[in-house]
Amino acid sequence: MRFSFKAVGSEWYKNRLTFAALMILSAFMMLIVRLFYLQGIEGEEFRRLSQNNCIRLRGISPSRGVIFDCKGTLMVDNRPSFNLSIIPKDAKPLAETMEKLSQYVHIPEEIMADVVHGKRGTASYTPVLLKKDMNRDELAAIEVHKFDLPGIVVDIQPQRHYISTHAAHLIGYLGEISLDELKSGKFPSSRSGDYVGKYGVERTAEIHLKGEPGGKQVEVNARGQVIRTLQTVDPVPGDNIWLTIDLDLQKKAEALLDGLVGAVVAVNPENGEVLAMASSPSFDQNSFVDGMSDEEWRDLVSNPFHPLQNKAVSGEYPPASTYKIVTAIAGLEEGVIDAHTTFFCPGYHRFGDRVFRCWRKSGHGTVNVVKALAMSCDVFFYQTGQRLGVNRLARYAKACGLGSPTGVALSHESGGLIPTSDWKKKRFGVSWQKGETLSIAIGQGYDLATPLQMAVLTAAVSNGGSLYRPQIIKKRENTHGETVFECEKEEAGRLPAGPETLELVKLGLWDVVNSTSGTARLARINGVDVSGKTGTAQVFSRKNEDTSWNEVTLDHLKPHAWFVAYGRRDADQIAVAVIVEHGEHGSGTAAPIAREVIRAYFGPIQNKDGTPSGR
Repeated sequence: MRFSFKAVGSEWYKNRLTFAALMILSAFMMLIVRLFYLQGIEGEEFRRLSQNNCIRLRGISPSRGVIFDCKGTLMVDNRPSFNLSIIPKDAKPLAETMEKLSQYVHIPEEIMADVVHGKRGTASYTPVLLKKDMNRDELAAIEVHKFDLPGIVVDIQPQRHYISTHAAHLIGYLGEISLDELKSGKFPSSRSGDYVGKYGVERTAEIHLKGEPGGKQVEVNARGQVIRTLQTVDPVPGDNIWLTIDLDLQKKAEALLDGLVGAVVAVNPENGEVLAMASSPSFDQNSFVDGMSDEEWRDLVSNPFHPLQNKAVSGEYPPASTYKIVTAIAGLEEGVIDAHTTFFCPGYHRFGDRVFRCWRKSGHGTVNVVKALAMSCDVFFYQTGQRLGVNRLARYAKACGLGSPTGVALSHESGGLIPTSDWKKKRFGVSWQKGETLSIAIGQGYDLATPLQMAVLTAAVSNGGSLYRPQIIKKRENTHGETVFECEKEEAGRLPAGPETLELVKLGLWDVVNSTSGTARLARINGVDVSGKTGTAQVFSRKNEDTSWNEVTLDHLKPHAWFVAYGRRDADQIAVAVIVEHGEHGSGTAAPIAREVIRAYFGPIQNKDGTPSGR
């Protein structure tokens, strides 16, 4: 029997061709069925969509978290804003549409054209914002003429509303996101035109306050007008925040600074919570959201008193005699002085060929460390600083929290300056002079500190030595009312002082307010145990032989006035730092402000018979 390879090959090719033909026939059948479905069953619907309509996605902005004070008083919320936008691709003819629109919202055509031109390069159907927060008349006019205004969109967006302008520097404000911020990746889910935190808590808590955007799928006609909403994904509101500040105390601090340039910081010594943070002059945060003219912006940024600066955390000032707290701690701990060490103050101290004068021309006589603190004797601390040297003094100052930021959750915090011999060599290329240490010992020279740093230091003296990191956010709740964050006290360090040293320093600070020779007798409050330290910070150099510095002086050359204090009543306590630029004397300018802040914190004080206590 002969086997035919030719017959087998022919059969194999025939089968392959049949299989291929069946596959092609199946594919054509599927296409025919799908075509029948699209044209026969859904044809009318898709014909309508293709000829007159299209489907678009539109974002829905989330409601930003609101802000309360520590007692639950609402300070910042949101209100509805009717925003006007244009979609250039739909607004045909564009020039004619903008001409009509300008009559209803009173925006010159040229300005609208510039805005639209500036957005060229963005997605074709992206709305371009023309006007925020339209009034009722403008909204009504747009609604009446909407069929004559193709491509015009009115959206309702939540707009930030600062109920009052109190704590403006701490709370901060919003601003439109910049191109650099968009590229940075620090603002996820943000788009061009969104408003984000630019300053204060609004900035540092942006990720928590912002929420998550939603969106909707809408059907629009050929004129860009919405026919119906097909699908919606709801936005997720941001977290609500409770601050540590007490609004009533904040108002009091700001009222006391009215007409002055300076800052007040009040903290709870037991946990570092900031109870008040006032900086003067201040500003209206709503101006940044509602918009301001170029002239208003220029006036704000060119103001010589810098209203946009938070002087409580960014202002750096010579700490003056408030720094004597550090010098006393360093001298006692290093053993260069003790409780029994005395120096005689004739009103000056001669060092080499120079004379360093005390603030009191007639001198203080023989004083120990407690009396020197109470009377703020410069001569005592000149000699203590001389024995310590600049580097040992700097080590203690840094251990007391000076020379570096406190770590508060606010941007632009300054660290101040604590000089050393190496620092001067690197900075100026010259060696440290021993006479410079005398100026440093009384908080002058290169020394710089912020009011917040001094408040934290003062609080540490009050609580027994703990340097707590300042807290400004008490808690945070999500949209369901669940607490997702609650602040806990955080000890950033401890004062480099033993119990005996701290007790001597406290005695000196108590005498500042309560002894007959103290420099801050004006800070006394009946029923409250107040201790503190005054300071008068020079703003220009003068020769120590010059005794005319406290006579007629130009306002901008007058010294800054300092006062740091802590007050106790029963188990409750508060620490306060006050700086008044060019306020001259801490005892007369800053101390009364601190007194009233402490008084406001503790509230009305009554005598045993129930009658109101006096001062």
